[in-house]
Amino acid sequence: MQSVPAINEQNEKELYQYIWAFCQQQKCTLHRINGIPDHLHLLVEIHPSFAVSDFVKQLKNASHKWLEQHSDLFPDFYAWSKGYCALTYSEHEIEKIINYIKGQKEHHKNIGFIDEMKALIVNFDEYLEQDL
Repeated sequence: MQSVPAINEQNEKELYQYIWAFCQQQKCTLHRINGIPDHLHLLVEIHPSFAVSDFVKQLKNASHKWLEQHSDLFPDFYAWSKGYCALTYSEHEIEKIINYIKGQKEHHKNIGFIDEMKALIVNFDEYLEQDL
């Protein structure tokens, strides 16, 4: 799984606003979004009419088109990665997850993408080395 630093910090808020609007249009609730140049974290309450895979596919397709239309803001973006990580949560974990997402920039000063993914998967008892 290779990630490319394509989401620049100067313009990320425009992308985040687009994703927020997309979620609203799909009757989904975006509780929090944040990231670093090579990946994003979203806490989304997906509408029951969506399968997670369908939501992610539609979000990636729509945001890809938006990013192409705004290539002057994101000149290094070519495509989203094929994969994604989706984890479930319970109501009592929302604040903890929001705080985790808020701290992404600081968090990634100390841990890389692959190590973060391993830690997340291990925490959910679903770790398989070949998934990374």
